[in-house]
Amino acid sequence: MPYLGSEDAVRELRRALSNPNVQSDQLRYRNTILKVIRLPSLVEYVEQPLTAGLKDRAACVRRVAVLGWAKLHNLQPNSEIDAAVVNELYTLLRDPDPVVMVNCLRALEEILKEEGGVAINKPITHHLLKRLKESDVWGQCEVLRILQRYRPQSEDELFDILSLLDASLVSPHPPVMAATLSLFLSLCSGLPAVNLAALERVRAPLLAACGSVSREMRFTALCHIQLLLRSLPGLMGAHYKRFFCGYAEPAYIKQRKMQVLVELVNDENVAMLLDELKGYCTDVNADTAQAAISAIGRIGRSYSDRCLEILTGLLGLKQEHITSAVVQTMRDLVWVCPQCSDTVCLALEGCEETLQDSQGRQALLWLLAVYGERISSAPYTLEVFIDGVRSEASLGVKMELLTTTMRLFLCRPAETQDMLGRLLHYCIEEETDMCVRDQALLYYRLLHCGIEETQKVLQGRRSDPSLGVLIGRPAEPISQWACSFNTLKPLRQGSVETESASRGSPEHVTFDPKPNTDLSDTLDCSQTETLLYKLIIFAHKTHVVYKIQCFIIKYPTIYKPTSRAGSKPFGCPRRD
Repeated sequence: MPYLGSEDAVRELRRALSNPNVQSDQLRYRNTILKVIRLPSLVEYVEQPLTAGLKDRAACVRRVAVLGWAKLHNLQPNSEIDAAVVNELYTLLRDPDPVVMVNCLRALEEILKEEGGVAINKPITHHLLKRLKESDVWGQCEVLRILQRYRPQSEDELFDILSLLDASLVSPHPPVMAATLSLFLSLCSGLPAVNLAALERVRAPLLAACGSVSREMRFTALCHIQLLLRSLPGLMGAHYKRFFCGYAEPAYIKQRKMQVLVELVNDENVAMLLDELKGYCTDVNADTAQAAISAIGRIGRSYSDRCLEILTGLLGLKQEHITSAVVQTMRDLVWVCPQCSDTVCLALEGCEETLQDSQGRQALLWLLAVYGERISSAPYTLEVFIDGVRSEASLGVKMELLTTTMRLFLCRPAETQDMLGRLLHYCIEEETDMCVRDQALLYYRLLHCGIEETQKVLQGRRSDPSLGVLIGRPAEPISQWACSFNTLKPLRQGSVETESASRGSPEHVTFDPKPNTDLSDTLDCSQTETLLYKLIIFAHKTHVVYKIQCFIIKYPTIYKPTSRAGSKPFGCPRRD
């Protein structure tokens, strides 16, 4: 179909209207008529019947006429707004038919979009609230959404409005309940006690929505429950069994339920929750199993002994995806709970044989780098990785392997010196990826600066207990998430914390370069070398290269990558 309004479009519509086959098919004939009346040249002929339709006796005619004016404005958005039509639409807000009333709100929102939409004052607000129950579900949601623009003029008026909304707060229809709570939170932003009471009131409707036949409704309810738990952690505590996963539920609902279960754990239910999550760890869906293992790891921040017992037992299953998820979870757990490191080091023995995916191998290498002196088989495990480096496809594994070998050399030099030399030789002489090759060159030159300097650069933190535990965390103010309630934002958000599978070594997450800060101007030459090494290592991981370029321009003698032709075979500097 050519562009509507062109001569070709007019000719084609004329042929279609005179076609006997189209005339005999009511649906095709109706669709053709609809195309004729969106034609711009017919707009002036439509205005008169639309004006008459606003005053028609039949409610169905008034409904269509109101939406017709919105469509007419959509066809000619730059045309002057007819004040008489706008006034008539405002008058029809008091139409006895509730559908006409809601359609007028929608039409005025469209027509007055550039002016901020329909004007909401006290008489209109109270009129809409008193007639709220007359509308259908979506009509009520539309009214409640528009009323968020109104601000009561006094506290007495505010509580009058809240009284009118009270019944809708426990509506059996989840969309109405969500829209009402959103309006509550908007109106009572300065009354936290009233907001908390409103959250308590919607507990039953939200739990009912979690058992809805509609999967989409269940998922949406779970996402919004997570928001509420941020400010009222004990809201669903007594109903934790309602969030146990059903066998036939889709993976995305199971994973969201597990995130809620983690938020509900306490001393009374931790044993039952862990037992339930343990069962999910062997789910036929690999993503669900990995999510369950990650959930156990998060609970381990507060109940480390019980969780480590489960995680260690899962390693005995010798299943690739389970072993990978357990190793990643253990890495994240020791980062926030260093007291778990002894148990983790004992559990890692022999698990490298089952690991195949890159994320799991990176996690194992990080653990070997940080706790290699406690793991008796660390050099032998590392040798397996180094012997297979030529066939390694993952860039992340290669870079983690370089860092791990360097760190292990610092604590166990006699066992790893030869391996480090072979790895550096391969990465500089044969590796085709420039990131890996430059990192190897950096480490080689760093070793020539001396062991003490190397230790300053590579021996970083082993943990970050400041991240805290799950139990006893302070509740967030409702104002931090109120604006996102009843929107798509909670549905787009993932878990509360970044999942381990989406990132590399934990310590690389903590670096947050500040914008508009020229570090090179604040340091002297004696400080820049060590910091440059750190920044280059971080840049290889995160592709933050701008500050590195500033340093290299200012201090070109510190970092000079050599050409492949100029490099020679070498061994690792000896450490006695």
